Amino acid sequence: MKHSPAFQQLCETARRQIQEITPELALARLESGQATLIDVREDHEVSQGRIRGAHHLGRGILERDVENQFPDKDQELILYCGGGYRSALSALNLQTMGYTKILSLAGGWRSWNEKALPTDPGPSS
Repeated sequence: MKHSPAFQQLCETARRQIQEITPELALARLESGQATLIDVREDHEVSQGRIRGAHHLGRGILERDVENQFPDKDQELILYCGGGYRSALSALNLQTMGYTKILSLAGGWRSWNEKALPTDPGPSS
């Protein structure tokens, strides 16, 4: 997908203020129980597949609902979207809300799939 220059600049600014994690390191943290994965993609994207074990909180409701689902602001959360842009913006917002261990999956869903890491076909929890 071709993004507008202003959107790309916004995302690059956010990426300088957050931490990104590679798919391989994210998988290790998930498998060890150190982190929880949140899918911030839109409903129609999630319906086509998701990373195994991910919780779905779409970007449009993330900030509104995150404290109800994940009240511990020191819990490690890894966010992902389609390509890593929306999750970077989301990670910055959660940091602003006081979450201390927020990571964004570098390359998002596309990168995860390129590495052939575990996915599920259906709707998320």
